[in-house]
Amino acid sequence: MWCSLAGMNNFLILLLLTLAAALEAGGDALARTALHAHAMPVRIGFFGAAAVVLFIYGVTVNLPPWDFGRLLGVYVSLFFVVAQLINLFVFGIKPGAPILTGGALILAGGLLMTFWKT
Repeated sequence: MWCSLAGMNNFLILLLLTLAAALEAGGDALARTALHAHAMPVRIGFFGAAAVVLFIYGVTVNLPPWDFGRLLGVYVSLFFVVAQLINLFVFGIKPGAPILTGGALILAGGLLMTFWKT
């Protein structure tokens, strides 16, 4: 698998980065849940799960063969989308106009970095 990463197309890279975004946002949500849990064993369990998920994220986000700046630039746009979905469906908070407007700019930047051929 490691040798075939250099030949990944943009679609596969975006799927991998979307998985990484789900792992990071999910790990962050687990840590947030741990901070607000009342029972210490529950806190420890959520913090442990968050640590494992965030470690897997760190490996996953760095698998694509793009340069680091482009990789994380595109990743930020995917992370934004996943974070907003988790905020909506897990925490019940809808994004307002400033979040949606700023998010549109973030997504435009991600698309440019993904598809603009130099």
